[in-house]
Amino acid sequence: MATHSHTVDSTSSPSIVVESNPSDSRLHELGIKSWPKWGCPPGMYPLKYDAEQTCYFLRGKVKAYPKGSTEFAEFGAGDLVTFPKGLSCTWDVSVAVDKHYIFTSS
Repeated sequence: MATHSHTVDSTSSPSIVVESNPSDSRLHELGIKSWPKWGCPPGMYPLKYDAEQTCYFLRGKVKAYPKGSTEFAEFGAGDLVTFPKGLSCTWDVSVAVDKHYIFTSS
């Protein structure tokens, strides 16, 4: 199964990095199973990241619209997503989210 990454880049804000279908060995290396879990029902959620956050989505479907950008990132079940420190965005959740997450201090 091929893994690919893509970023949503906007000149005015840091970018969201989406890694689709990371390998089991990569997930094990990151220690995903020991990370806290978080979930939310469908809806709109304004979020601000005061620290870099990496998430692994167990389920869900989200479009994230970075503040000040016309671009959006789309991710969901099976994706490993990194949100940069300082990012403000709105999540448009169409399928309830269940994810593991960790904050990384720079």
